[in-house]
Amino acid sequence: MKANEMTAMTKEQLEEKVKELKSQLFSLRFQLATGQLQNTMQISETKRDIARCKTILRQKEQA
Repeated sequence: MKANEMTAMTKEQLEEKVKELKSQLFSLRFQLATGQLQNTMQISETKRDIARCKTILRQKEQA
């Protein structure tokens, strides 16, 4: 997800997106541990998306 799309979201939507991404990250880590994960780049992409969401949330809080 791009940062432009995230800036258009409300604070509540961003918080929900962070929760969704964290559960997705948990699932990906579980798949990695069991050897079922095909694309390991998904883990780092998900981490980056979480960081983007948290950064935008923080910017909205300060504004």
